[in-house]
Amino acid sequence: MEYWEEINEKLKPWVDTALNKTVVDLFAGCGGLSLGFEANGFKTIGYEMDTQASITYGKNLIGDCINEKLTIESEYPKADIVIGGPPCQPFSVGGKQLGLKDSRDGFPIFLSAIKRLDPDVLLFENVRGMLYKNKWYLKEVIEELEKLGYYISYSLLNAKHYEVPQNRERVIVVGSKQRINLPRKVNRKVTAGDALGELAFQFDEKSKFFTESMDIYVAKYEKASKCINPRDLYLDRPARTLTCRNLAGATGDMHRVRLKDGRRRRITVREAARLQSFPDWFEFSGTETNQYNQIGNAVAPNFAYHLASNIKDHLMGTANSEYVLSANDQLKLFENEAVYQSR
Repeated sequence: MEYWEEINEKLKPWVDTALNKTVVDLFAGCGGLSLGFEANGFKTIGYEMDTQASITYGKNLIGDCINEKLTIESEYPKADIVIGGPPCQPFSVGGKQLGLKDSRDGFPIFLSAIKRLDPDVLLFENVRGMLYKNKWYLKEVIEELEKLGYYISYSLLNAKHYEVPQNRERVIVVGSKQRINLPRKVNRKVTAGDALGELAFQFDEKSKFFTESMDIYVAKYEKASKCINPRDLYLDRPARTLTCRNLAGATGDMHRVRLKDGRRRRITVREAARLQSFPDWFEFSGTETNQYNQIGNAVAPNFAYHLASNIKDHLMGTANSEYVLSANDQLKLFENEAVYQSR
């Protein structure tokens, strides 16, 4: 079975009546994280302020997506698990580090939801900078969660270690009223070629090829950035990280396929979706740019599947038992690693 055929079957939403657990997904986007949970039998309810992303969620998942902007006053239905990817902007104009007092930040909203719902389990994801430049802020968030009675475990995980054809690092934080561990790596490498198959070599009159001026710009970009290898897509390895910027714009860094005749072609929405491990049946709403942005912002669904499966095992009492460091000890490990890397 080809990788995309496997994903099409594996990531189908269903409801496990024996599990009977409801998940609230805050800042849900188009539903990448929720899809991983629904593929494990959880019921989901999403909250997303972007209208097109909310429509996409509703098209593809069993759960409803509430199209609204969340605040610390928002009310939610009863839920057993709270998940999400809170936007993180802890630095205000002028360099003041306001942390949880910053009104632009999503973590006060996430913490408010935890206080209101008192879930059995929580999970959030964020960019790797939370473990380095903004580690002070991650510590602040964790301390608030620990005050609420949660044991916290977190790490910098790479989606390529969880059957996703993409090198995508994210900080994953999971908490529970009992000690909980993060999922172990999966010993399987999935390449961009495994995900795209023949799509990588197909094109038609709608395909968007680089112009001569774009090729010249790319050459200058790669020279200025001292790029050893061109930024083209290599089919024998996982893709580099997909972002809104390198999908919907930014010629120099754009994700593109180099064809056998030497021409470069921008990857399509469906190809980008496959590299994020979205099933082929998953339909995106909105303009092409809307769709690229939804994909670039999403949690890779197959990565989410492993995160959800780990939580399901934890709730069912079938998780692998292993010692979990305290949050402070984990943070010290990352601080030591950051010091080592800076030398």
